[in-house]
Amino acid sequence: MVASMDSAWQTRFAQKLSTAEEAVRLIRPGRRILIGSGAAEPSSLVEAMVSHGEHLADNEIVHLLTLGPAPYVRRDLQQRFRHTAFFIGPNVREAILDGRADYLPVFLHEIPALIRSRRVRIDVALVQVSPPDAHGYASLGVSVDVVRAAVDCADLVLAEVNPRMPRTLGDSFLHVSRIARLIPVDAPLPERLPGTPDEVAKAIGHNVATLIPDGATLQTGIGEIPDAVLASLANRRDLGVHTEMLSDGVMKLAEAGVITGRRKTLLPGKMVTSFVMGSRALYEWVHDHPGIELRPSEFTNDPAVISRHDNMVSINSAVAIDLTGQVAADSVGGRFFSGIGGQVDFIRGAARSRGGKAILALRSTANPKKAGIVSRIVPALEQGAGVVTSRGDVRWVVTEYGVADLWGRNIRERATALIGIAHPDYRSELMDAAKHRHYVFPDQQASRAICPWKEARIERLPDREPDREPDREPDREPDREIDLRVRPVALSDEKALQDLLYRLSDESVYRRFLCHKRTHPSEEIRELVDLDYEQNMGLVVCLPDTEEVIGMARYDLDPATRLGDIAFVVRDDWQDRGVGTILMRRMAEIARARGLGGFSADVLASNKPMLVVFQNSGLRFEGTLQDGVYHLEARFA
Repeated sequence: MVASMDSAWQTRFAQKLSTAEEAVRLIRPGRRILIGSGAAEPSSLVEAMVSHGEHLADNEIVHLLTLGPAPYVRRDLQQRFRHTAFFIGPNVREAILDGRADYLPVFLHEIPALIRSRRVRIDVALVQVSPPDAHGYASLGVSVDVVRAAVDCADLVLAEVNPRMPRTLGDSFLHVSRIARLIPVDAPLPERLPGTPDEVAKAIGHNVATLIPDGATLQTGIGEIPDAVLASLANRRDLGVHTEMLSDGVMKLAEAGVITGRRKTLLPGKMVTSFVMGSRALYEWVHDHPGIELRPSEFTNDPAVISRHDNMVSINSAVAIDLTGQVAADSVGGRFFSGIGGQVDFIRGAARSRGGKAILALRSTANPKKAGIVSRIVPALEQGAGVVTSRGDVRWVVTEYGVADLWGRNIRERATALIGIAHPDYRSELMDAAKHRHYVFPDQQASRAICPWKEARIERLPDREPDREPDREPDREPDREIDLRVRPVALSDEKALQDLLYRLSDESVYRRFLCHKRTHPSEEIRELVDLDYEQNMGLVVCLPDTEEVIGMARYDLDPATRLGDIAFVVRDDWQDRGVGTILMRRMAEIARARGLGGFSADVLASNKPMLVVFQNSGLRFEGTLQDGVYHLEARFA
């Protein structure tokens, strides 16, 4: 039993007690009926409405996703009931595709306003609640979302009272004076158990996790990819939660001490959600949990509220995305599949958050029935596909092949970035389509090479000025740390690398190229970013909030010696701060795994900082000096 039951409640409210069959006789024909969401669907009331509702006709039924049965969409009940979905779930999808039910596209945060303004008038609310407490208040339990507005506005509220419904805190309470009939039930809530992420989902989860800093506030959904993201965050600190849905993955991180909410800038210490969906263990965990608040959708999903969280990270999915960044999420092949839901709410809210990130995570391919494998990154959305998230809203896109940052990018840069994280089998086709549409340069090429080390890593360095002495006096506070993102170079880094090279001082240019260079044309940069991962490898170091490139390393293999000729470049204001050491350590790790014999390099004798990087690399470099240039070689043990 999840909820504690006041033994006197049935006596105190005996005049409201009823069977489901008796209760549904209070519903009149032609009324609009809202059914409780998710795991809080009142299944006995729904079944009674269908089996004992001979008096009903032309009733409209509305709801979000529900986990229970939906018998009201049966063909033989079309004269009695017509369903309108705020979000399309599996139990009503066929009826909508057949035209026996309707879909209402709407941002989730606006549904309560539709209800409260009576533009979508709710006459009857069928809900499930916890037993009332000594003060006569029952809890809406695992579903507050749009149900809060419905029970506030409906003329008739019928409620199942289930001792297994957790008593959740927040804006979840409903006094029994608002309830016309109480129907005692004792049944387990429907579960949506987390699956085991496959290797693709794990890769996506890891890639997303590299974008999430300590102290971030998260919004995630349910499914393999959200579960994989949460599983990849075990080493983070002081994460927070503000989401529309709370899952088992959140519970696991909270129990592990990863989610504390200490750094949240709105409702610190609280995990805020509008509904809970998952396992029985999750439902038991949220019962009377003082650290969890359930709030209605007009609060959880309001972009203005979301943006009040610093470092807000939203993670959503997509059905397809075109090369300009338009996202289809509620339809497939012109056929409605799900709904707008909270995707745009959280993307816009996170985008306005200080340090926030709006992330779309999707598999690079799909396998629709009888159609074979297709790319989810497409030249253009197919006819009939709805644009849920506009190209102006899209920022970060993640697949198992990497991360594309689209914010502030032109169409050429967007197309190149998205092609770079598409499945390799489709990159050439996508590039040809991009050329046909004049999105990219006519001579631009797509690489089918797959980087074996595509994942990014977060590295921490002391946040100090380069000319500040690193040795500190005992009574001085230690340096703050700054996160840097180290990842393989991508084709879409062309502009960022060109900008890096043009911002180098003349001395840094000479150290890198051993000559004076005034220009760095696109052809030169494309050679730097076009890697085959057999003969060469490149890494960049980025500032995680802006993806601004501050350093790069690359090696090219000499087949005769099996040594990788390695070179580095670090922006002047980041030199002498450990960036080169980070790149050297990671490149050595990759080169060893790739079977290289070691490294070689040519370094000016006057380039003391670079010589220090090689000296502190842990490798034994031997050098010869000629004409002011050291030729260094080191072989792996």
